[in-house]
Amino acid sequence: MATFTERMGPVLLVWLAVCLGGTWAVDKGNFKTCEQSAFCKRQRAIKPGESPYRALLETMELTNTRLTLQLINDNNKVRLLLELYRLQGNITRVKINELKPLKPRYEVPDVLIREPPTEPLSLLSQDENGVVLSLGPESQRVIVSARPFRLDIVEGRDVLMSLNSRGLLGFEHLRMRKDTSQADPEAENKEGADPANQDENTKEEEEKVEDGMWEETFKSHTDSKPNGPSAVSLDFSLPGVEHVYGIPEHADTLKLKTTDSGDPYRLYNLDVFQYELYNPMALYGGVPVMLAHNAQRTTGIFWLNAAETWVDISSNTAGKTVFGKMLDFVQGSSETPQTDVRWISESGIIDVFLMLGPTPRDVFSQYASLTGTQAFPPLASLGYHQCRWNYNDQEDVRSVDAGFDEHDIPYDFIWLDIEHTDGKRYFTWDPHKFASPKEMLQGLMDKKRKMVAIVDPHIKVDTNYKIHNEIRSRGFYVKNKDGGDYEGWCWPGSAGYPDFVRPDMRAWWASQFAYDQYEGAMENLYTWNDMNEPSVFNGPEVTMHKDALHGAWEHRDVHNLYGLYVHMATAQGLMERSGGVERPFVLTRAFFAGSQRYGAVWTGDNAAEWDHLKISIPMCLSLSLVGISFCGADVGGFFKSPSTELLVRWYQTGAYQPFFRAHAHLDTPRREPWLFGPENTALIREAVRQRYTFLPYWYQLFYLAYHTGEPVMRPLWVEYPQDPATFALDDEFLLGRDLLVHPVTEEGARGVTAYLPGKEEVWFDIHTFQKHNGGQNLYIPVTMSSIPVFQRGGSIIPRKLRVRRSSACMEHDPYTLYVALNNQRTAEGELYIDDGHTFNYEKKEFIHRRFSFSNNVLSSVDLEPGAQFTTKSWVERIIILGASKPSSITLKTADGVNQLEFDFDASMSVLTIRKPGMNAGADWTVTLQ
Repeated sequence: MATFTERMGPVLLVWLAVCLGGTWAVDKGNFKTCEQSAFCKRQRAIKPGESPYRALLETMELTNTRLTLQLINDNNKVRLLLELYRLQGNITRVKINELKPLKPRYEVPDVLIREPPTEPLSLLSQDENGVVLSLGPESQRVIVSARPFRLDIVEGRDVLMSLNSRGLLGFEHLRMRKDTSQADPEAENKEGADPANQDENTKEEEEKVEDGMWEETFKSHTDSKPNGPSAVSLDFSLPGVEHVYGIPEHADTLKLKTTDSGDPYRLYNLDVFQYELYNPMALYGGVPVMLAHNAQRTTGIFWLNAAETWVDISSNTAGKTVFGKMLDFVQGSSETPQTDVRWISESGIIDVFLMLGPTPRDVFSQYASLTGTQAFPPLASLGYHQCRWNYNDQEDVRSVDAGFDEHDIPYDFIWLDIEHTDGKRYFTWDPHKFASPKEMLQGLMDKKRKMVAIVDPHIKVDTNYKIHNEIRSRGFYVKNKDGGDYEGWCWPGSAGYPDFVRPDMRAWWASQFAYDQYEGAMENLYTWNDMNEPSVFNGPEVTMHKDALHGAWEHRDVHNLYGLYVHMATAQGLMERSGGVERPFVLTRAFFAGSQRYGAVWTGDNAAEWDHLKISIPMCLSLSLVGISFCGADVGGFFKSPSTELLVRWYQTGAYQPFFRAHAHLDTPRREPWLFGPENTALIREAVRQRYTFLPYWYQLFYLAYHTGEPVMRPLWVEYPQDPATFALDDEFLLGRDLLVHPVTEEGARGVTAYLPGKEEVWFDIHTFQKHNGGQNLYIPVTMSSIPVFQRGGSIIPRKLRVRRSSACMEHDPYTLYVALNNQRTAEGELYIDDGHTFNYEKKEFIHRRFSFSNNVLSSVDLEPGAQFTTKSWVERIIILGASKPSSITLKTADGVNQLEFDFDASMSVLTIRKPGMNAGADWTVTLQ
């Protein structure tokens, strides 16, 4: 985000007047409803139970890796090709395309990390009504019914998921426009045009031409739609399911709501000014992945389509009160709960991955096998980030940096928004305010700190600007429908939009981050991609026209990929500048499936309001469930000014969310952490310092996310999948398995009620060491200093208690191990250490230890005997919660056996072992006698 001082066109002035004036709510009129989106309206009008599609069983072909089968629409005789694949890891892939389209339809590239490996399908039975195929494990089968076409996945006697069971499959075939000669004159003669479709022409004459099929106008913008209607839709039924999650980004609850009485959830990356909470409007990013969960099973649906998409959800139990459900039970009502979902996309094909679980971890692993895992971030990026629009000049940066030292608050990154550039020309510096960027960066480097500068993907149209001239001369800009360079208004005024869909454009963009290209950059300068939906101030819905061109494809086909490609190219540039040695850190606002591979995201331009603090939890949980673990919200709120109470509570919440950055709008008063009086400074300092003590645990969780796809921040149901009390909880969360966080998000709160899961579990308050039983709602009195956080009994968490000015300053500091015993008096945990910033971990240069406590023995063993790394860090303290008093304690290492000193607090059952002194990378055992 950034402001604007140069002369601008009237369109932009109007936009800024709306944005920067006194209006503090989204103008819904700028964004379409389903009713205003012609394809959504057409597809939503399809009535259940009237499917015109049947499977032509005589066309079935079954090879070792796939089944193909033609479907025919009996209304217009257009044929589709169904492909069915059984993939490794309990995933089924279903693709539906036109058998012989007039021209190719878009299939999303670059999101899958490889062509997914298949497993054999085998035919179990076949008759005139359908076919039954084996999916291998657990008596799983696919049943394809012919008339109407329907696909069921069953396991034993249970139906896991049904496709087209409500008959809402819709596939608008590409066709010639009848009333003009605009269509491609060669199209009719193109190889591959279906001769059968020639017979359809008479049928097509009868097909109703509706408004918006060949041209659509929204406000003052007309979409020319040269390819005509091309939407696809399909329904999925989930028997036994009442809870579905995912499909971010929406400012809504974790459990998705039914949409029968309003708009569907929309996935269309948009720059939404002052977004509203608790509604299904589209926001900055879109991941077309939904998870379904009940006490028996977790499944997932990944709809691989990058066009504008709407998702309808209905449920046969929605709206039923607890009493109503009890009445059903008492009366023996046989209705099984069921959730029905319909996906509708404007163009492309149907390409859907059915992730069959059965556990939450299985679904995470299945999705990671398709789109990759969270990039393993540099350790420093898990520290605290200080940002605003804008730090004014180098002196301002130096002063803010010094303020953190003066007030003893650690931080790792300071950020510069768009005002640091020379007139909104990215990759440049303002020659007066930031005249010597290397001197500024060196000053930060001397303190082991770093900087992030913004690089947005709209390029000022200016013949004196090198970046613009190169992009134009290479033909790398997105084109308008007439073939000229597409231009729109953004922060610099008139701007071009690089075509990031092109691999050669992405490679060129990456090369611009090289130290000999990006003047003033150093190795401690990292990057922020904002406005990459893309944001076009004078475009339809504040984004790019759908009939803009990316080579052969329209923008409508690729829209939700644009931000992913910007992020990808930028991360590639930061890697290449170091010769592939250093891990990048790039924050993006727009995202898609696969964005987790390139860095972090945040929830965009939120507001300094209590509800925005609350919504940050379900928003990040929803992202976490679909692979994007590195998520955070602007601490304090971007728009408006927080009360001191709200600001403190936001720091306390943000300190326990994965990406921890404060940010604020240009027009807000300054809000560095020390500007609110000594008491509030102390409260914020304590929250930030807590974050730094837990950095070893955060780092280990991100290593696990990178390795397995398991989310860092988790809804409780992920770890307690059979406990219905957890299924809709979104005011508390888990970090890994072992920390439960219930932030205080209510103004003036005197207490919070946290649900502690697990009837057999015990939980320890990390501040007081008070022990609580699981399976209960616990009322916790709070003061302004309270951050309710609990460590699970049965876990061991390493922390570093010597907090210094940045994470790098703590590299060699010692660890304290917090051993929380469960009811069986056992515990286990891990410790991961590497250099914190390079890719050398890929060469096995790391330490990965497992700690375990049982039978009064605590031991550390090597989890990766082949790995090589040394650390200067040692264990300076072991704190055992829920302990009994021993008579003596011995330490055994390679150097021999020593007696250790200890204290025991009988009132809290806390045993503290002082200065055991062993190296953090060594084998050792501590025995309690």
